[in-house]
Amino acid sequence: MKRIVVDTATHRLRVGDATFPCAIGRSGPCDAAAKREGDGHTPRGTWPIRAALLRPDRDVRPPQHLPWRWLRPSDGWSDDPNDPDYNRPVRHPHRWSAERMWRDDRLYDVVILLGHNDDPPQAGMGSAIFLHLREGDVTEGCVAVAPDVMRRLLAELAADAEVDIV
Repeated sequence: MKRIVVDTATHRLRVGDATFPCAIGRSGPCDAAAKREGDGHTPRGTWPIRAALLRPDRDVRPPQHLPWRWLRPSDGWSDDPNDPDYNRPVRHPHRWSAERMWRDDRLYDVVILLGHNDDPPQAGMGSAIFLHLREGDVTEGCVAVAPDVMRRLLAELAADAEVDIV
């Protein structure tokens, strides 16, 4: 599979001919140029899939055609625009604000990293836009799906796949 389309108007994710419910940011979609750190918007655009992060202590099968690695309890993701490692993976303890990737709520049992604001990161333009597991109707700006949908995505995603958020 090369393309995932997220329709922010209907909160549906399309893979080929199949569609599934998904959650988006609590503030709805925005143009990527308007995205700001902490605003709760999901940025519109076409984002390359970089890799997957997986919890080794959960029942998750690693993808066959996508780069991936196991998460560690110390893993974090910098969300502080003042951090030289802004919108990059970091290890806790970390001097700057950084989201914890090892969570008890299972949201990050599987995380697909999207290439939003990462080449290179621009401070304050939004960090940590992921495709992750769904719990509830909204996210902090990511796209989230049910575990069965994520299993299907992991099995079918290609290394050069993209997520098109419209």
